Amino acid sequence: MTYSVLNLQRDDLQLSAMVEGSASGPANGPVAMLVHGFPDTPHSWHAVAEGLVQAGYLVVRPWLRGYTTGSVSPGADYDPFNAGLDLLAWRNLFEGRDVHLVGHDWGAVAGMAAAATEPQAWKTLSLLAIPPFQRVERAWRLMPRQLVLSAYMLEMQSTAAPARLVANQFGRIRALWNSWSPGWQYAESEIQPVLEAFSNPGVAWAATRYYRSLFTLHRAATRSIYALSRKPLNVPTLVLAGENDGCMQAALQQPMVDAQCFPKGVRACTLSGCGHFLQAEQPGAVLQELLAHLHGQDRIH
Repeated sequence: MTYSVLNLQRDDLQLSAMVEGSASGPANGPVAMLVHGFPDTPHSWHAVAEGLVQAGYLVVRPWLRGYTTGSVSPGADYDPFNAGLDLLAWRNLFEGRDVHLVGHDWGAVAGMAAAATEPQAWKTLSLLAIPPFQRVERAWRLMPRQLVLSAYMLEMQSTAAPARLVANQFGRIRALWNSWSPGWQYAESEIQPVLEAFSNPGVAWAATRYYRSLFTLHRAATRSIYALSRKPLNVPTLVLAGENDGCMQAALQQPMVDAQCFPKGVRACTLSGCGHFLQAEQPGAVLQELLAHLHGQDRIH
């Protein structure tokens, strides 16, 4: 499936997104915005995007700020709060259309920030591999194991982290993919776009900067993301986890997904035999869950 590239200027950065579908559909048809995480690119959404296009959606796949040459700048902010504002800027390009927001990993965190900031902007919200954070304290029994799984975040605090990611022919990136999605025999072509992106030292720096931003409480953006993470999400929400996720354990869903935090409803689902990169590992299952969620709000089926 072919796609065009759409660019957007914001914060003196050139943001970019893949756009495909709805060429023969209604000009006011629904939009599905698919947002990647770390270490990843929009390419991992390919099969899901194809299915959504066939279902009648215009699909927009933004690169997170910092993942393209045009969006790397030493003076820019790389954190989920500003990434969420980027998503709202993308959304504003499709005025008059319903936009469904789907995020994976950091894309899910940025998606929650965007939905908490302007819930009326989104028809639905879908979170892949990341649970909502409003009730994180209820998962305290799971935290010892989660701290072990999240130990890589401490590694990202080092200024040497960007170089370590790409050393030994991208050995650390490959190791993260392997441990986060155990049992997934991905093709070299699936990880190649990630390796190409991170071969740019600026991208490796910006991508790891997201993790360093979590501990910079003197920054307004950091305080804002923590405040937003406690707000109810007034958008119909789907939460998907992979049973074998080696980054964010699927067991977090049960205590952390609280219907009281979702006035317009929430549904949680765990995909069996799946790891962290759900959309690439089991695109058919992810597409099925997404269409059920999106079609519950749309009338194009």
